[in-house]
Amino acid sequence: MPIKRNDFRMHQRTVQQTLLILYLLLSYNEVEGQKKLSKLEDAELEKQLKILNKPAVKTVKTKYGDTYDCVDFYKQRAFDHPLLKDHNFHPKMKPTLSRIKKDSTSSSATNRSSTIWSKDGGCPFGTIPVKRITRDDLIRLRRMPPPEDDTFEDKYDISNNNSEPNGRYISSQGYKVAIARVPYNPNSKFAGAGMDTALYNPQVKGQQHSGSRLKIQKGSDILQVGWRVDPTLYGDTSTRLFIHFQAGKIHCFNTLCPGFVHVNKDIPLDGSFMETISHRGGDPWGAKMYIDRDLDSGNWWFLMTKSFVRVGFWSQSLFADLKSFATNVDWGGVVYSPPGVPEPPMGSSYFPIDNSAYDAYCSGVTIFNEQGKSIEVDKAITHTDNPNVYKVEFIQLFDDADQMYFVLYGGPGESTHV
Repeated sequence: MPIKRNDFRMHQRTVQQTLLILYLLLSYNEVEGQKKLSKLEDAELEKQLKILNKPAVKTVKTKYGDTYDCVDFYKQRAFDHPLLKDHNFHPKMKPTLSRIKKDSTSSSATNRSSTIWSKDGGCPFGTIPVKRITRDDLIRLRRMPPPEDDTFEDKYDISNNNSEPNGRYISSQGYKVAIARVPYNPNSKFAGAGMDTALYNPQVKGQQHSGSRLKIQKGSDILQVGWRVDPTLYGDTSTRLFIHFQAGKIHCFNTLCPGFVHVNKDIPLDGSFMETISHRGGDPWGAKMYIDRDLDSGNWWFLMTKSFVRVGFWSQSLFADLKSFATNVDWGGVVYSPPGVPEPPMGSSYFPIDNSAYDAYCSGVTIFNEQGKSIEVDKAITHTDNPNVYKVEFIQLFDDADQMYFVLYGGPGESTHV
């Protein structure tokens, strides 16, 4: 049903009011919280905890010590968003995607997710797992940096598969990337992309973070999925799943603010991968991740594993630019350090040596065209902000008996660089 202009303006005001407290709590603070919280700030924290922590049908304690509340599907945080209140979504939603040929909400297809739960079987059907937020979490999240703000100039030399741009990639202060990117074309229409990312656990501390990501973008709207080691976001140094969306000036990890509709009871959006971490020289552990646009509704789905298990989706109504297709896609590593702090390791913490048993990688890199067809990427532009401590390559390697394209990335960072 279309929204009238006055109703839409009212929705916008309500969204801004709803997210104001959370925005202030998650805003960047260069001085690391030595000021004691005032009574007003303390009251705002308690108010936000009541908004974020929904009533639990069941509570699950994982083997890693995390506490998850099994929240009724219809009471999840996504539906606090005014644009999603009058929805018709349901837990068995199945997108119109040619890749999904059977009921893939079941996590029997993902042996990794089932290992996080305690022995009582996890969350029941009709609920979704939400990591419980504590007061300490909210205080720590005040030190979250602003989102990565990157700009690409459009002039590239793509005479070979591993070329640097003639123009510049400009990322915001504190962020460093080592990525491969589909050559930019303003007329591109991508309905999503995919990757198989090797799981590593680079050492970070303080406000540093390090991770691997698949990122799609159009204008100021961005979707990202991947893994991340981030003490500020998670309160530990585990390698964890993450999702992130940015719609205009609003940005959010996982479900810290309304937006992402979670449909899978067995896959938490911030679950730990620590039982399946790769070690250099051994058999690498990976996680297959996809962002895929429903060609009927325009919703952007997050899928995992080779069976395309449905995790959830971002409604197209949240976006301006991503109401249609994406124009940019990239894969690879990203790190962050506050100003004046050495940059942390990335990926395997070593430079690539063209061996997938030793290198951090994104393999099986694919894009989905406007008809939803999967296309293997065979041309990409590579970029790294600091080639002295991070490197990236886009090359073909043998995977078993087949050749496929890999984005190899990583490096020791400044902390261990000599």
